[in-house]
Amino acid sequence: MSCQADVLAFGAHADDVEIGMAASIAKWASLGKRIVICDLTEAELSSNGTVDTRKAEAQKSAGILGVAERITLQLPDRGLFMKTEYLRQITGVIRAYKPGVVFAPFHQDRHPDHGHCGNMVEEAFFSSGIRKYRSDPEKEAYKPKHLYFYMVNGFHEPDFVVDVSDFIEKKIESLKAYGSQFDLRDGAVKTPLTDGYIETVLARERIFGKELGIRYAEGFLSKKPLLVNLDVLHL
Repeated sequence: MSCQADVLAFGAHADDVEIGMAASIAKWASLGKRIVICDLTEAELSSNGTVDTRKAEAQKSAGILGVAERITLQLPDRGLFMKTEYLRQITGVIRAYKPGVVFAPFHQDRHPDHGHCGNMVEEAFFSSGIRKYRSDPEKEAYKPKHLYFYMVNGFHEPDFVVDVSDFIEKKIESLKAYGSQFDLRDGAVKTPLTDGYIETVLARERIFGKELGIRYAEGFLSKKPLLVNLDVLHL
């Protein structure tokens, strides 16, 4: 884990990042940006699928989107709490990849793991820049430029959006790579994900796009003001 990344996106489980920002990732990857995804858990408590299945699906999805590397920290599913050892591992990932921008799930979500993931990444984001803070693996201090939050299950007023009209099909393809989660196969149990979930996500992105007169957009949130250039204001 030594290569610098333009974007480092964290998720609690494999498929979280895709639900929130797959099309943006595909867009940035097409522009030559180096994207790294870090899943905190192996999603071992998922109602459907197995750990091995989820890993294979995650790598397939990453390939579809043009992700440079995908890693898993193997923290406990439904055990994402503010533990020093967990924060040190997340901090170590940030320091190792030295990303320009970090993304994490927005803290308001029906699944507690998503919110906990976002809060833990925010803590690690801050600790990463503290010179005397020890991380695992031990790396020198590094402060990324920005931390932004994507939506998983929630629908919130975004602070900014990314036009993904030309990459929405990539998002659909990446989500369909998780057949164990979104398809109601023989032996599977019904979950919110098997009940038209992908269509719901696309509807959200369509609404965000419609606000700006474009087809599709993915929305993000920020805890600090965004710097806007004059060309954005059409001045």
